[in-house]
Amino acid sequence: MNILSRASPVTSTRLIFGIPVYDLSWQCALSMIGTFAALPIGQAQVSFLNANNANILHRDQKYRDILREHVVLPDGFGMDIASLALNGRAFTANLNGTDFVPALLTYLSKPMRIGLIGGRADVLDAATESFRRHAPWHEFIPVSDGYFEKTDQASTIDRLSDLKLDVLIVGMGTPLQENWIHANITAEHARLVLGVGALFDFVSGHVARAPLWVRRLRCEWAFRLVNEPARLWRRYIVGIPVFLWRVFRYRKQARSGQI
Repeated sequence: MNILSRASPVTSTRLIFGIPVYDLSWQCALSMIGTFAALPIGQAQVSFLNANNANILHRDQKYRDILREHVVLPDGFGMDIASLALNGRAFTANLNGTDFVPALLTYLSKPMRIGLIGGRADVLDAATESFRRHAPWHEFIPVSDGYFEKTDQASTIDRLSDLKLDVLIVGMGTPLQENWIHANITAEHARLVLGVGALFDFVSGHVARAPLWVRRLRCEWAFRLVNEPARLWRRYIVGIPVFLWRVFRYRKQARSGQI
């Protein structure tokens, strides 16, 4: 159970489709999540909500229920659109996992043992080396790629228990990673657990990030679509209009007292 998500410091949250999403500045978010990693007991599980994930939670009740137990941070321009429509103002900061997790590793000045699970084996190894260069005072441990068989799952969990990690970073994609964390990870495995989607692809250099000016325009999704159209066309070409329709339908229902 994510026992720290409901015992966290009093902070502002916004409801996005019924999910409490933290509204924090970068400094406040780093401080709060960093505190979770340093606590001697308990566990916090952190997820990032973007437009694609919001579409998933509309058709996946289990994923929705799991998110309600997590510390959820806003990821991307879609969350600002949703917050403006549903709450009257945008989020204070875009706390997307691709930028937030490396920043968190820098923020954590005390050396920590950090485990990585997810991605292909070559991607995981490259991401581990990149993290070691980025924050060499931490110990990064590649626990397993994301393609282990169910028969190997028990040994992976046993290894996690033996490693005595402070932080566990899981990059299996949504909602697989959230389901896996919920079913398998407890406080004995790590104090802080982060579900990070495709982060290892970016950190390893296997997938290029958009130039900084594109990110500042909040158009990284368009850069990704141009570079991976076969894989991402449905997420963006179909998913964005569906997301916007759901936002404005939800606002209409809320104003009419239907939800």
